[in-house]
Amino acid sequence: MENRREFFETGVHGCLSTLTLAATAATVVTTATASAAAPEEAAAKADAQRFLLVGLCGSENPTRANFPFVWAAALKEAGHEVRIELAGDGTVMMRTVVGNNVTAVGWPPFREALARVVDHKIPIYI
Repeated sequence: MENRREFFETGVHGCLSTLTLAATAATVVTTATASAAAPEEAAAKADAQRFLLVGLCGSENPTRANFPFVWAAALKEAGHEVRIELAGDGTVMMRTVVGNNVTAVGWPPFREALARVVDHKIPIYI
């Protein structure tokens, strides 16, 4: 019977070879896909980033509650992939009554920011 050290010494080698084969296969598939795409599309995808904006504030702090929605619309217009995750008090902002009556200091009303997010089809997870 092997002890822990012997198990990990022999088991790690098997895992590393499996990971190496998987990485090699992924590289081959990625290279083939990238060469088939148009150069402009490849450049646009390389510049685009993925963002997850988390909203934790609700109507008690309207300015902070507005930020994820304004930023998401701006990032989407810049060509990035964006998602919004609401948790805690941020989930209250999805109620129609609350959303229509919240106005952030120095920002457009929340309903306008939400309308832009909906127009851009940015997913909102609650």
